[in-house]
Amino acid sequence: MIAIIDYGMGNLRSVQKGFERIGFAAEVTADPSRILAAEKIVLPGVGAFRDCIHNLEQGGFVEPILQVIAEGRPFLGICLGLQLLFSESEEFGLHKGLGVIPGRVVRFPEGMQEQGEKLPVPHMGWNQITLQAETPLFNGISDGSNVYFVHSYYVKPNDLSVVAATCSYGLEFCAAIRKDNVMATQFHPEKSQGIGLQMLKNFAEMKG
Repeated sequence: MIAIIDYGMGNLRSVQKGFERIGFAAEVTADPSRILAAEKIVLPGVGAFRDCIHNLEQGGFVEPILQVIAEGRPFLGICLGLQLLFSESEEFGLHKGLGVIPGRVVRFPEGMQEQGEKLPVPHMGWNQITLQAETPLFNGISDGSNVYFVHSYYVKPNDLSVVAATCSYGLEFCAAIRKDNVMATQFHPEKSQGIGLQMLKNFAEMKG
């Protein structure tokens, strides 16, 4: 069973529909016990880091998330679900994250330019990723594939070996990470058409 964590933040139905389109059932659940029972876990998210970590704590999800990760079950973070895995975020003050991946979440600087034109923040729309490390999530995915982003903040891992893909938007930033059974993307696979659906299929087919 694939469990999608419902903590009140994120377009959960679109992630669920993405799995359904490739022939896999996924359950949206706000019950921590269902997370503990799942074979694979997905943590999506949109909104402010502070609000999301608060909702995870209030919903009783923090310990189940850390437990299933420690047990080696496949875990996929999407967008803010990637950022929440890190030590801390500077969004609206400094806020502690789940601490699974040492590092910080920072904002794109103002005044970024590309070919003389100012780049807007948030970074929104299609952009290319450069694959940096092998991960089962990217099986069948070509270097330079286009995926869909919506974000104003990006992650800076302390250990660059966890970076699975990067993207260029005014600067080179981490677009995906992988560490053992934990995978996470800054972009939205469920909004990235065929490329994203292939990633969801890769995740769904992983062995725990």
